Amino acid sequence: MKIGLVGLPNSGKTTIFNALTKSEAEVTSYASQKAEPHIAIIEVADDRVDTLTKMYQPKKTTFATIEIVDFVGFSEGTSRNGGLPSSFVTHIKTMDAIALVVRNFGDNFSEAPDPLGDIDTILTEFILSDLIITENRLEKIEEAFRRGKKTVELEREEKLLRRIEDTLNENRPVREIELSGEERRIIAGFQYLTQKQLLVIINSSEENFGKNSGLTSAVDAKYSAIEFAGNFEMELSRLDDEEGALFMEDMGIQESARDRLTRSAYELLGLISFITVGTDEVRAWTIHSGDTALDAAGTIHSDLARGFIRAECFSYENLVKCGSEKGVRDKGHFRLEGRDYVISDGDILGIRFSV
Repeated sequence: MKIGLVGLPNSGKTTIFNALTKSEAEVTSYASQKAEPHIAIIEVADDRVDTLTKMYQPKKTTFATIEIVDFVGFSEGTSRNGGLPSSFVTHIKTMDAIALVVRNFGDNFSEAPDPLGDIDTILTEFILSDLIITENRLEKIEEAFRRGKKTVELEREEKLLRRIEDTLNENRPVREIELSGEERRIIAGFQYLTQKQLLVIINSSEENFGKNSGLTSAVDAKYSAIEFAGNFEMELSRLDDEEGALFMEDMGIQESARDRLTRSAYELLGLISFITVGTDEVRAWTIHSGDTALDAAGTIHSDLARGFIRAECFSYENLVKCGSEKGVRDKGHFRLEGRDYVISDGDILGIRFSV
């Protein structure tokens, strides 16, 4: 999974990035459009994987991971002045979700914070960027029509793009359009920014953290929202676990920034985890809720999906309750499932296959 941190200059994106990833990327009070994004991989904490590691004593333990990308800040009006930077668009198209970081703290470089206004500004830039992409493609289709290349495929694409153009002109994102599987295929290459799922990170000061219920509710009415005390949590990330826990308790923070982001991202994208176990490796794998045993096999390796026979399956809860795989079998909780079996969060799988 990839999550891109996006925001206006001085919103504290890099501070949030450091808090999430325990990195030490330079935090500056200005933005350079030539700057490259910061990238880091974080592990998805999972108590189940810790418990299974103690049970199986594997040679290797692998947690699910999230790639966090901290993009350079961009200013209002960027899209009108030739569009968002090509490097920005190229990178952000590969993200599974976008986390908008909005400033909720005072500084010496900006006006009073306006988180809701900043959200509107950023989303307007995204809509304008998507509109430019749509209009450019429609111009090419119209040119093809003038040259007599009026195919059924192009007519379908034009009809869909007109719907998208109308929606964007109404200041509405592409993700609000109900699309069929075929329509999603047609526009897959465009990777519209407003089609991606959004998470809003309210970056508050240490002084006002936890005192913004009205703001959080207003954001939550439209988007998934998390509040961070960015500078404070960046400093927390540099402490050892025991010392950090004491400071978190003082601030009323129940989970680390990383764990809160992870949980929100999984909920937003509809993700779950299944686990493979053994003496060689205990590993968590990420799939979408509703995915099947065949999808899970393909996530591990394409050969497992190609030669899929059956999935050996039992739940984490039953394994812990029974104490061992033998206990799971003796209690009748061990199952053989077909390719259409829908995976549940925490399922432990072994794939039988033949290639």
